Amino acid sequence: MSEYPTFQYGRSRFDQNTFFGRFRHFLDVIDPSTLFITETRLQESVKLLNQFKQGTLPPGVSDAQLWHAQKIKQAIIHPDTGEKILMPFRMSGFIPFGTPVVVGLLLPNQTLVTTIFWQWLNQSHNACVNYCNRNASKPAPVSKFFQGYLGAVTSAVSIAVGLNVLIKKASRFSPTTRLLVQRFIPFPAVATANVCNVVLMRHSELSEGISVLDDNGNVVGTSKVAARHALLETALTRVVLPMPILVLPPMIMAALEKLPLLQRRRRLVLPIHSLVCLAAFGLALPLAISLFPQMSEISVNELEPEISMATDCKILTYNKGL
Repeated sequence: MSEYPTFQYGRSRFDQNTFFGRFRHFLDVIDPSTLFITETRLQESVKLLNQFKQGTLPPGVSDAQLWHAQKIKQAIIHPDTGEKILMPFRMSGFIPFGTPVVVGLLLPNQTLVTTIFWQWLNQSHNACVNYCNRNASKPAPVSKFFQGYLGAVTSAVSIAVGLNVLIKKASRFSPTTRLLVQRFIPFPAVATANVCNVVLMRHSELSEGISVLDDNGNVVGTSKVAARHALLETALTRVVLPMPILVLPPMIMAALEKLPLLQRRRRLVLPIHSLVCLAAFGLALPLAISLFPQMSEISVNELEPEISMATDCKILTYNKGL
């Protein structure tokens, strides 16, 4: 069986109904090699895809070439606006540009100023990535994104600073225990900020509803019940996603720093810390994202009566978002 299935424009070449299929898909999405694609190579890929849509493909073009052309276009060009996404804010740039921020978040012995700075920088980077990769098919006011950004920054900084102050005042902790506990503070701060961002950005869906689809992908109606489910699932996703990235490195570093080599050569701690964060980010991010299908299912019996009357399907689907 060929590694490359028959090309389908706008679709993933991997099965999105399985964990392994989603994992391979997201490895493609975050592949940093697309950051080095030249303008000439990009235009060639766009031209090839346009020829496919128009039915004018030159002879000899393989499915592998078409899939690769689509990967390049999707990595660089926004699907709704048609404009190039700035390199640091592409999904393929999320790990190389986000790793320094993760390293900063997890540095030990943070001061009040450095805690605020790294939390602010992390939420600013996330906000830019979210905005540059937003769904632009329905225009949304910039004020909504700014509101979500302010809420995320405020909650992240407040929790991180508050927990740091509490731990420093905790007299029962030994200096070693206090340092270890402080290393885990970024996770609750970032997770809470992520939930806050989701609620502020998407609260209007609770009153307006979201589309629910039948087996053929046709819109059956708009459901507020499905919107509530989608918001809860997205909030849970946003809590789970940063967990391996912000929890694994502190655990690994706590063990590594006890090694005689790092005890003798303290200047090696930061480079090794950076490599551990890069490895955790690169491996854990696609694994964590792959746990959750983009499309969720819901029983018709749970939805509004007018939707139940509009279809014979027992199960409908909806896009929960990320």
